[in-house]
Amino acid sequence: MQLRQMIAPPPAIGYPFQDINAPRDVPMIRVLAVLMTVATLAACNGASDLGDAPTPLGDFNLHHNIVVAPKAQKGPLSREVSKDELAAAVQAATAERFDRYDGERFYHFGISVEGYVLAQPGIPLVFAPKSILILNLTVWDDAKNKKLNAEPHQITVFESFDQGPVVGSGYTKSADEQLKNLSQNAAKAIENYLVKQNREQGWFNGGVATASAAGPEDK
Repeated sequence: MQLRQMIAPPPAIGYPFQDINAPRDVPMIRVLAVLMTVATLAACNGASDLGDAPTPLGDFNLHHNIVVAPKAQKGPLSREVSKDELAAAVQAATAERFDRYDGERFYHFGISVEGYVLAQPGIPLVFAPKSILILNLTVWDDAKNKKLNAEPHQITVFESFDQGPVVGSGYTKSADEQLKNLSQNAAKAIENYLVKQNREQGWFNGGVATASAAGPEDK
């Protein structure tokens, strides 16, 4: 299997919300700018359930966890972070969540980070920048040597409620803390997507995976 087959190729980027009508070729920088102005951006903390038993995912066992960020775009009013740091943070959060699964078949992730905003201090209650992470996901079935999703699945996540969504997390969190929170939220969003696809498409044969609960301190 070639590495290039594993990585989610960047599709024509469109707005990730169905209720936002925009052409598919809108530049990522404009997507990020629009998302920053949406009021209901915050999410639950993606790491809050890591100490619980994982949601069943059939025979799923993550083998290759490949994350790249060669075309990641920094959004307006964002702190700076390197592409290597982006990839490493997403890879670590993905491993933290999916290494808990010990199913009988290998599956692989190809993830590309497309864009991000790590909020800087803004103006409280008027314009508090929001932290955002956008990535594309491709899931590969090792035994069948084929992609489970023909086109990359795009995931957009935001900072958690407890990261300062009212005044902006830039006031209270470092760039590393913001990126970790976003990456954990992205890993949770990936898990939700896999659960949905397994329920609707039978991606993981509907069996029972062996999974162990482990808190963040055990990883």
